[in-house]
Amino acid sequence: MRKIAFLGAGNMAKAIINGLIAAKLYEPAEILVYNHRYEPTLAQLEKETGITGTTNLADVTEKGEILVLAVKPFVFPRLLADLKAGLTEDHLLVSIAAGVTIAQMEEIIGAHKIVRVMPNTPALVGEGMSSISPNGQVTEAEANEVKQLFESLGKAEQVPESMIDAVIGVSGSSPAYTYLFIEALADGAVAEGMPRPMAYEFAAQAVLGAAKMVLETKEHPGVLKDRVSSPGGTTIQAVKTLEENGFRAAVIKAVQVAADKSREMS
Repeated sequence: MRKIAFLGAGNMAKAIINGLIAAKLYEPAEILVYNHRYEPTLAQLEKETGITGTTNLADVTEKGEILVLAVKPFVFPRLLADLKAGLTEDHLLVSIAAGVTIAQMEEIIGAHKIVRVMPNTPALVGEGMSSISPNGQVTEAEANEVKQLFESLGKAEQVPESMIDAVIGVSGSSPAYTYLFIEALADGAVAEGMPRPMAYEFAAQAVLGAAKMVLETKEHPGVLKDRVSSPGGTTIQAVKTLEENGFRAAVIKAVQVAADKSREMS
């Protein structure tokens, strides 16, 4: 793997760093992290992971080849402008910012290798889903190299950037919808007399197991649903109630409005 440097030391940067170390793609000391201030975030990251921290932006382009842009979108214009002078044709920029397009980055730094990545927060526990969208300057081998980096956090797939808004709706934002569903399941169990900690465990494990069934069996979710729904049984009655209350329509709409908001941000 080529030398890697991170710009930003927040939660997602930390998740990626921990994944790379756990997958043994890098030793901690081989990872350089830039932050504009040392205390407290960068100092804490150094202590927890063993990475090398710096507050000197020039270190990033001098010592890094893959540059992971893990800062808030509003920071991008100034950061890229400051970074531009040190960039060469060999640098590969990897952006994980929502709402910042490849074209917007190219307007600031010109024709450079850029891969736009959209991870999600389950990356923090090694079960993330990331989309990989390279620009025309990036080779297939380089795109695969970035894909390998993010597979250390869960799963990753290459998609055209035109699909990034759908990705945000279906995986980037959807952990929040899923937490709502788990909370609602648990509330229902609590209403039936189950202690709340136990209700959260039962609900969360059921969601985890159902998701694993979809991924591992490769069967249509509707087929798996039908297998649980015995004629005249408890499950089909519950499914009927969800349908009557617009469950699927609400979820579909949630994905679409998240995608709409992503387009608006861009």
